[in-house]
Amino acid sequence: MQNRKLGRTSDHRRALLRNMATQVILNGKITTTEMKAKELRTVVDGLIQTAKEDTVHSRRLVASYLMNIKSKNGKTAVQVLFEEVAPKYKDRNGGYTRVTKLGYRRGDNAPVASIELV
Repeated sequence: MQNRKLGRTSDHRRALLRNMATQVILNGKITTTEMKAKELRTVVDGLIQTAKEDTVHSRRLVASYLMNIKSKNGKTAVQVLFEEVAPKYKDRNGGYTRVTKLGYRRGDNAPVASIELV
């Protein structure tokens, strides 16, 4: 499978996707460029699919990928994913995120999209 490079080195791209995936899980929705949103969709869907298994191994895999940031209610992203997000999708077989095109950014005319949990 070929990933989008997003004009970044591999380390920078991985850090970008980790941070954005953490924010989607904590907030439920973020706004970014269209290409970043499309690439992020595969990452977040994979994290939710792994979290649905709810084993010690899956928790460690997800914890090694997500950033250790706390939400407004004091829970980390891993806790939010396993306690709130994954149980909501237990009967769903994929398609956990939605990418909606919003138009173009004013400064550089880049296509902007919103990615949210369904």
